[in-house]
Amino acid sequence: MADKREKPDLTITDDYTPVTYDEQYILMVNRLKKYFPIKDGLIARTVGYVKAVDGVTFNLKRGTTMGLVGESGCGKTTTGRAILRLSGEKTGGQVLFNGQEVYDLSAREMRKLRTQMQIIFQDPFSSLSPRLPVGEIIGEAVREHGLVPANEFDDYIDRIMDQCGLQPFHKDRYPHEFSGGQRQRICIARALALNPEFVVCDEPVSALDVSIQAQIINLLKDLQEKHDLTYLFISHDLSVVEHISDTVGVMYLGNLVEYGATEDIFTHPLHPYTEALFSAIPIPDPNARMKRIVLEGSIPSPANPPAGCKFHTRCERCMEKCKTTAPEWKEMEPGHFCACHLYDD
Repeated sequence: MADKREKPDLTITDDYTPVTYDEQYILMVNRLKKYFPIKDGLIARTVGYVKAVDGVTFNLKRGTTMGLVGESGCGKTTTGRAILRLSGEKTGGQVLFNGQEVYDLSAREMRKLRTQMQIIFQDPFSSLSPRLPVGEIIGEAVREHGLVPANEFDDYIDRIMDQCGLQPFHKDRYPHEFSGGQRQRICIARALALNPEFVVCDEPVSALDVSIQAQIINLLKDLQEKHDLTYLFISHDLSVVEHISDTVGVMYLGNLVEYGATEDIFTHPLHPYTEALFSAIPIPDPNARMKRIVLEGSIPSPANPPAGCKFHTRCERCMEKCKTTAPEWKEMEPGHFCACHLYDD
């Protein structure tokens, strides 16, 4: 019997219009794509691609925080890593950091840029070397890049640790001797030590207790005001995103489906997926009735996404054209973008 399964699309297109650099934005992402090949057979032939990031576009102003939300597997973390050029070469699109195309830089130029772009990982324990004391973990990259003279190194590390709520005697201890919240402070100090302009916060509080989460979020906000930092804040916790973010992007299966100012997104969501996502936010009132929107089915495979709008298989408001034609990314209101056929007219 013939195999009637639909075969994955092996075509890769890099169709985008280059954007012009605008000084008010520290980061400009234009139709960014990151595909991972699927290998099969004895000769490891490419039989498909996992379209982890499939045409993401947004601009991030200096000194602000953009929250990136969505279900697990939607491509949030891959987007952050692709922006920092941590996951190999891009598949398509543009990433402009201070007007420079990140993927056009040589290895030497990229090494210099690393100090300006940092990341805080989700799991503070696995991202810290168990064989190095905290002082060396924080100062290793500082010494490698020669950011401060050798005679000022210890004082510099002490100042960074103090800003992050760590004591000087912590320098000689190892990561396993600290609590989860303290380990995350170490990760923040390691990133801050390089004096970056832009930091990707990859779910930095998801592994912490609620009380500790508040301390870390307040620390991040204080450091942002003091050092004029710009954050891309990736998180599942919508309440945290609402608290810390100036703008919010909502991802689904490798695409941004909605983007705008935090207040606009939370008070007036346009996309059906955004509405369903926000309906799951708990209300701190036992007498309030929640109007939960339950999505049927599971997320389609990013290796073989559905035609048309990728969300149409789970959308209660699906129309015929949603099944065949991908919606355009449009600015529905000033600064509020959405990709949905409901607003074609």
